[in-house]
Amino acid sequence: MPSPQLIVLLSGAVSSGKTTLGTKLVQRFQFELIKTKAVLQSFFPDSANERGALQDHGTYLDQKTHGTWVRDEIVARVNKTSPKYVLVDAVRIEKQVDAIRKAYGPRVFHIHLDAPTDVLTTRYRRRKIEGFKEFPAYKEVGRNKTENRISRMAEIADVVIKTDRCTEEDVFVRAASHLGLYGAEHEPLVDVVIGGEFGSEGKGHIVSFLAREYDLLIRVGGPNAGHKVFRVPEPYTHHQLPSGTLFSEAKLLIGPGAILNVPALLREIADCGVSRERLTIDPQAMIIEVEDIKAEKKLVQGIGSTGQGVGSATARRIWGRAGKKIRLAKDVPELKPYTASSAAEQLEQAYATRRKILLEGTQGTGLSLFHGPYPYVTSRDTTVAGLLSETGIAPRRVRKIVMVCRSYPIRVQNPSRGTSGPLSQEISWKVIAERSGIPLEELRSLEKTSTTNRKRRVGEFEWDLLRKAASLNGPTDIALTFADYLGSINTQARRFEQLTSETIRFTEEVERVSGAPVSLISTRFHWRSIIDRRSW
Repeated sequence: MPSPQLIVLLSGAVSSGKTTLGTKLVQRFQFELIKTKAVLQSFFPDSANERGALQDHGTYLDQKTHGTWVRDEIVARVNKTSPKYVLVDAVRIEKQVDAIRKAYGPRVFHIHLDAPTDVLTTRYRRRKIEGFKEFPAYKEVGRNKTENRISRMAEIADVVIKTDRCTEEDVFVRAASHLGLYGAEHEPLVDVVIGGEFGSEGKGHIVSFLAREYDLLIRVGGPNAGHKVFRVPEPYTHHQLPSGTLFSEAKLLIGPGAILNVPALLREIADCGVSRERLTIDPQAMIIEVEDIKAEKKLVQGIGSTGQGVGSATARRIWGRAGKKIRLAKDVPELKPYTASSAAEQLEQAYATRRKILLEGTQGTGLSLFHGPYPYVTSRDTTVAGLLSETGIAPRRVRKIVMVCRSYPIRVQNPSRGTSGPLSQEISWKVIAERSGIPLEELRSLEKTSTTNRKRRVGEFEWDLLRKAASLNGPTDIALTFADYLGSINTQARRFEQLTSETIRFTEEVERVSGAPVSLISTRFHWRSIIDRRSW
């Protein structure tokens, strides 16, 4: 007969918290729930809605079957649905537990909940179950012989939790920990893609290539970063959803550190056909208001900001602690279908089921608020450490860090007379055209920003920035993009040895300076453009 990985048995007095704990386990870890109350109601429908009658019926079945009726219900359910986890709410006598343990052995874990009588009495008075007749007073519950002896179940339980000394969430966390549902705290399940320069490194293209290998795709940051992915008949630019959305059936998550433009996000969700079940938006993600976009007009002129309101919204979130009104994702009616769960809950579920996670960074290390050339920086830390913080992922969870670097770094061209920030050796697109063999007009048409459609400035590869970014991010791998700019003939390469000798030498130098292997090489913007040299 099929066997679940885990069968959890709950016991405890009426009002000890069994249903509350069971509900959380079902919601967060997808347990198959077997309520013995419902089983009794199916057997004895004429008197199914009275506490006293159900107690008597339970005693009758225990005597008739020697306590095996609960086991039989588990077997029937398992044969029908083949669940991974089963939860029984609740067992009442030792014979019931013995029968289940004999059938399923070490897969069975018994949790007993306990609380003092005065606490149980108070809770019982507050109980309101529509259509179900309770006793007028809690003391009448204990007149049933089986119920009166329920505390003895603690002697055979694997763990006893006193619910009067814990919040409901405390009880859940303790139970889930005993059951091993959180997974090993040190197990590395998260891979990170981060930008190593000033943004526009081609992270979206790399993420869309990797996405099919993962079960959960995560993005934070804001709509000031556009990640373009290759799609027929035309490319698509993601501003707030993960760049693997169209290339994978993985679950999607937007973390609590994200800054959201609600109308734009809803359009993107509709464009990509994302269902409510697939996407989770953390309730604490910050909302951009119209005044935020207006407030950034000077930044657009001064440092070449995208002017999407991300920095202003971030600042308001800080000032909001003083009582100023702000809106988070949980406060937006249109986002309610996506905010029922938090990033922390989704991550815990992913860890427990050993799902692979891909965390996507936005912008680039050279734009970090703390580590970039201030004031020509963005409004957040764009390193791996900042990304993990915005998402709520512990560093020990990280398995791989893929740092994306393009052959010639770019910065946005400021529409005013100001600068958008330094490039160590700025050159022209004419120079790139001469070196690569790509027509100048083609380069100029391609090199426009994904968010504001502004022209880009370009510079020589910055080896010093590569070393600094490697030091800040600790990459395990490098993704080198725009290899066609090192020679247009690279667009024909499908394997590493088919690249030009100059490109191969350049790749080897990147590995030497960064201290990490160049595991992915993008030769053009196409679904067959990536040379995959990974060993993982």
